[in-house]
Amino acid sequence: MKLWDKGLNIDKKIENFTIGKDREIDTYIAKYDIQASLAHAKMLKKIGILTNEELEQLTEGLEKLKKQIKQGTFVIEEEFEDVHSKIEFELTKQFGAVGKKIHTARSRNDQVLVALQLYYKENLKKITNKVSILFDTLLELSESHKNSILPGYTHLQVAMPSSFGLWFSAYAELLIDDSYMLHAALKIVDQNPLGSAAGYGSSFPIDREFTTKELEFETLKYNVVAAQMSRGKSERTIATVLGSLGNTLSRFAMDICLYMSQNFDFISFPTELTTGSSIMPHKKNPDVFELIRGKANKIQALHSEMVLLTNNLPSGYHRDYQLLKENMISGMEEMKNILDIFNYSIQQIKVKDIDLNDEKYTYLFTVDNINTLVEQGVSFREAYQKIGMEVENGTYKPDRSKVHTHSGSIGNLSLQEIAAKMKKIDLI
Repeated sequence: MKLWDKGLNIDKKIENFTIGKDREIDTYIAKYDIQASLAHAKMLKKIGILTNEELEQLTEGLEKLKKQIKQGTFVIEEEFEDVHSKIEFELTKQFGAVGKKIHTARSRNDQVLVALQLYYKENLKKITNKVSILFDTLLELSESHKNSILPGYTHLQVAMPSSFGLWFSAYAELLIDDSYMLHAALKIVDQNPLGSAAGYGSSFPIDREFTTKELEFETLKYNVVAAQMSRGKSERTIATVLGSLGNTLSRFAMDICLYMSQNFDFISFPTELTTGSSIMPHKKNPDVFELIRGKANKIQALHSEMVLLTNNLPSGYHRDYQLLKENMISGMEEMKNILDIFNYSIQQIKVKDIDLNDEKYTYLFTVDNINTLVEQGVSFREAYQKIGMEVENGTYKPDRSKVHTHSGSIGNLSLQEIAAKMKKIDLI
């Protein structure tokens, strides 16, 4: 069954090509199509298109389908083009002509669009919540390890003393930036497109403000052409946000892989969180973080795909938009999994005591030694040149009596300020 079926035949190869993976992908938006259909049916009754009895029948049928979706028994068989045709067929099978009325004053275009907007809205909130959970975990780790020395590196060379507290809270504060973007994306998708039909509205006296309230959108997309053009724009926006979050998590995962290597040996994880080698029995590999890195990098590529699919399309609907769904939904589902496994794993990190007397950390203290001279009245430039010449001549002897972690020492005030920044986002 196809919503656009006029009784004419279509080449099977063409049909299979145009449908693609819609049946599989549409299972993610099925419950949202039910939600939107319920709101639409109530609106049709309000404007006199449906009777009370017809609305009751459609509500009964839609609630039954919603229950099937929740139980996992809802299936889109091969004879259906998508979830929308499946739902209308089931309503028609149960209630006859009444089921055929559900499509009045809407198009498959705004039907897909509103279901996707509802999916994006709910899942952006879920991702935001998972980011907040990871943020809290990192602040707790930062507090626990604020006095644990971590050698700082620039250009992958020993630089200055730092702390694990600074490292954990650094990524926590980067998550705040990602949260700003998540809230911005949520603002963009929180606009009701239902009623835009095929992109040029409806001649029926529909009440779009009613469905906006019914679907709990913050506002509606007033211009019906703009509503259709938001498809693609919403995906590009979300892909940008997911890419930003992916970058934060990917870099964090890379740090972890680096710090777990024997050459650094700063951290470890329980054996059950690592994997082994088929020929080297000593290996304990950070595969979970390598996969997080790879998956997060893959998500960063999503924005380029969304741009290339939509950047030169004129106004109005185009079938190209169908191609946005698969990887957009996949990216959002993957991000939720990444955040869950990251939070689960990072809580089990073991921070090691680092021997700063090791020869490779000899130059870790040059800045401290310069600062000591400055405190004694030597100008910074002279102190810098003095220590620099000692390093160059091989006469430098580190003074480890005053080891500072510089701005790396995380105090309660710093952590409270970082936490307050995250909390403020929820109040915007």
